Amino acid sequence: MQAIVVSKTGGPEVLELTEVALPTPGPGYVRVQHEAIGVNFIDVYFREGIYPTSLPFIPGEEAAGVVEAVGDGVSDLEIGDRVAYARVQGSYAEYAVVPAERLVAVPADIDNVSAAAILLQGMTAHYLTTSTYAVGPNDLVVVLAAAGGLGQLLVRVAAHAGATVVAVTSSEYKAERVHTAGASHVVVHGGDPSIIVSEVDRISGGMGANVVYDSVGATTFDASLESLRPRGTLIVCGQASGPVPPLELARLRAGSKFLTRPVLGDYIASPAELRWRANDVFGLLRHGVVSLDINEPLPLSQATRAHELLASRDRTGKMLLMP
Repeated sequence: MQAIVVSKTGGPEVLELTEVALPTPGPGYVRVQHEAIGVNFIDVYFREGIYPTSLPFIPGEEAAGVVEAVGDGVSDLEIGDRVAYARVQGSYAEYAVVPAERLVAVPADIDNVSAAAILLQGMTAHYLTTSTYAVGPNDLVVVLAAAGGLGQLLVRVAAHAGATVVAVTSSEYKAERVHTAGASHVVVHGGDPSIIVSEVDRISGGMGANVVYDSVGATTFDASLESLRPRGTLIVCGQASGPVPPLELARLRAGSKFLTRPVLGDYIASPAELRWRANDVFGLLRHGVVSLDINEPLPLSQATRAHELLASRDRTGKMLLMP
């Protein structure tokens, strides 16, 4: 089968299309034939070595397709079942062997392309707005990188919960996307993070935000922290501009602020929690609470191009690879 293999960490050029052996599912595992593969920023972090893993490896943590073979002990899945998964490495390939307990059934009214586009970021938006911080009607919520795939989902879910949402983008072009996602206010910072602080202060009447979702990281962290009201929560849910430098803990003392750096894996730790979140996300999609903004899918052979586009942050919405 064909797969993208990373033999050394580095830039997008290290993503090499390679012929590899078709994997055999062992006990408790299933072989999935991919129909669509999600591209996410976490793939970049592994490719660059920011998140270390053993070399060589097949990147990617999200895909949807059909069950093509099952290992011993798998009783709840059959050949031909439509399934999707997230946070299982190895999706940049025509096939992957996945633990059966990490797969979720794709509902009959949702196609596999949509499932691959929504699952990882959808469950991330779900846990960030329900478990890391339970967004409610009285909250002022700030979402950075609001025009991206995760950002748009956060805006929609928080707005659906009744919150006042401040969507932050870097350009007027991207601002057009988040207006329709349900944001009450749109802030275009144009590369100057201090604008975020002043605009949140203005919008909140000097109170600050209840919660800030910052997936940008290094360049916006200070502005995000300054935008919080006393006892507000800063959720760093990505690092598109690089990791946040070490923090002097005393900085949280002014206003008794909360800071967390959560990861999806800890919020889908059990099969029951995984399926609860996945089914909730499929329900949000079914009922139109969230919608998909999918870029033109690229063939698997153009994974390098997909990473270049992702890193450029010129695109909005979700990127997919097609095997």
